[in-house]
Amino acid sequence: MAVAPIATVAVSNNSAVVQAADATNSTSDFSHINLGGSQPEKYVANVNPSFTLNGATVNSNNQIVADGNLTGSVTANVGGVTATANLVDGVHGKSDVKLSSVSAYTIGTQSVAAGTTIYDGTTSGPATSHFNLVKAGQKYTITIPQVGFNFGANNAGKKVTLALPKNIDVKFSSNRSGWAVSADGKTATGILDNNGTVNGLTITETVTAFDASNVNNPVFYNVATGEQVNDGTAMVLANYNGQLNISNLVSTVKSNFVAIQRTTTTGDNNQNGSENQNQFVSSNDPNSQLPIVTTQAEVKDQLEKAGIKVDAAGNFTAPHSFKLTVKATSDINGKSAELPVTFTVANVAAPKTEEKGVDKTIMHNAYYYDKDGQRVGKGKITRYETVSVVEKTVSINGQSYYKLANTTIDGKDVYVNADNIDGTKRTLKHNAYVYATSKKRANKQVLKKGTEVTTYGAPYTFKNGKKYYKINNDKVKTYVKASNF
Repeated sequence: MAVAPIATVAVSNNSAVVQAADATNSTSDFSHINLGGSQPEKYVANVNPSFTLNGATVNSNNQIVADGNLTGSVTANVGGVTATANLVDGVHGKSDVKLSSVSAYTIGTQSVAAGTTIYDGTTSGPATSHFNLVKAGQKYTITIPQVGFNFGANNAGKKVTLALPKNIDVKFSSNRSGWAVSADGKTATGILDNNGTVNGLTITETVTAFDASNVNNPVFYNVATGEQVNDGTAMVLANYNGQLNISNLVSTVKSNFVAIQRTTTTGDNNQNGSENQNQFVSSNDPNSQLPIVTTQAEVKDQLEKAGIKVDAAGNFTAPHSFKLTVKATSDINGKSAELPVTFTVANVAAPKTEEKGVDKTIMHNAYYYDKDGQRVGKGKITRYETVSVVEKTVSINGQSYYKLANTTIDGKDVYVNADNIDGTKRTLKHNAYVYATSKKRANKQVLKKGTEVTTYGAPYTFKNGKKYYKINNDKVKTYVKASNF
């Protein structure tokens, strides 16, 4: 699907006039997004209005010394591709936008009634402009009529659903024939015209005016320690099916971490120089001005981007650990803070890391042992077999063992005595012959007294009742009487 590049709505601080560029569909340089697929009724474009309304500046004498201002845009996103939507000029070249107060208040010495028009570029007469009456912390309604989208001729005649975010107070309205708006105003569905466009939609959003003089950023703290954090960890438990639900994740973050923002500034009357009059807002306060705004839909999106499939009910099979980033956004000045949190699922085992093994030859029949040096299993490794072991030996009860790489028996890691692989160096106390059997010498070699010889494993008992050590790192039958060492 292609979305026409929508004009940015901007307000000059000096004139407080909302301006629009690329005001008509006929002159805009559209970008196109291909919806693709074969089920046009499922084509969905996520529409995201983004407006910043700053309040007027009032000095310590209760005088309005600077007007407020409004900036923003409307964008649409499909498959990770973002384009700006198209607006239509209002009267006198000013943006076709209306801004009204939601409730009554006083700013400076002026009283403002509920429903007062702050700005109106939609009328046929002179544009109304009272940005000096915008008060930080108050709510206002922004109405944008005649919003248009160009999806490109390749999408002509397709049925498209435009979807607004569910976590902000914004909705569609339309009297355009063939376009249906949902009961909550969050979606508008209809058939694109022969050019792949739709026009005449209205977007209405309620926003809170920001205090531009407050430049303080929100920061996250660990609830248990009271320390400021840039990332965090949280522990959760999966159910008996090994699953979690996305609805529980943000609440878990809120119970472990809190976002804090200082609301006083250097110029505040509340500031006495010693900074013991500082005021703060918290994300955990009722009706907080610093809410954690991460939605369940965003949680699902983060998990699925990490390869974790979430079903329609919000359930997913829990891995041992995963990450989620939550965001807190201030209603005071619009600043945000993000906190990456690593979740550990205590009752889901961590995946075993694949161990890098090296091949070794067993030179003497070897039993399997656990980490405590106790026999495991009933089998054994016969001599001359090749095994894969972790390269570095470990000490168990004072003896050296190799851990078999990526091997378990009865759920236990497995070890073999290193003497069966590397052997032990021993010094001959007597001259010694090398035997193949108890009666037959392996060769004519005589090993001299004092010679250092490597033996492998425990000595074997031959038919003559005497014990012999295997020597030499080979498969040849070469043994020396144990009594010679």
